[in-house]
Amino acid sequence: MALLCACGSTPAPQPTKPAQADPTQMVAAVRAAAGNGEGELAVQPLRDPMVEDLRQQAVTLEQQKQYADAAAALDKALAITPDDPAVLQERAEAALLLKDFAGAEQRARRAYEIGAKVGPLCRRHWATVRAVRYAANDGAGAAEANKQLAACKVAALERF
Repeated sequence: MALLCACGSTPAPQPTKPAQADPTQMVAAVRAAAGNGEGELAVQPLRDPMVEDLRQQAVTLEQQKQYADAAAALDKALAITPDDPAVLQERAEAALLLKDFAGAEQRARRAYEIGAKVGPLCRRHWATVRAVRYAANDGAGAAEANKQLAACKVAALERF
């Protein structure tokens, strides 16, 4: 005979519904998932100065809560370098802020496909997918994204 006991167990947090999801908290969680990257392999490409200016403009606009304008600046940057995983990820986060969850997930997955698949940026890709899956009440999708996120951490090579 089996006995069930709920002693000391805490119910798992329930995913947030899209209407209840706070985009700023979602983006903060995505960025926190990146960590600091210390002690691990991370790929940093050279940047086009014009793209870098547009990225900085987007940061400023986001800080002013002008999310649509920040997204537009990132769209301009993507017109210059459409296959830049960092800019795609930043645009995915802007999509979260605009409650464009499908667009956020699509951009994050695309960024992962063309990116290095390791390091803090990789974790941001999968944290975005996880946030969108939680918002859609897709626990299995969120769990899969969480496994992918964990696989992004690769130790840096030892230097002799």
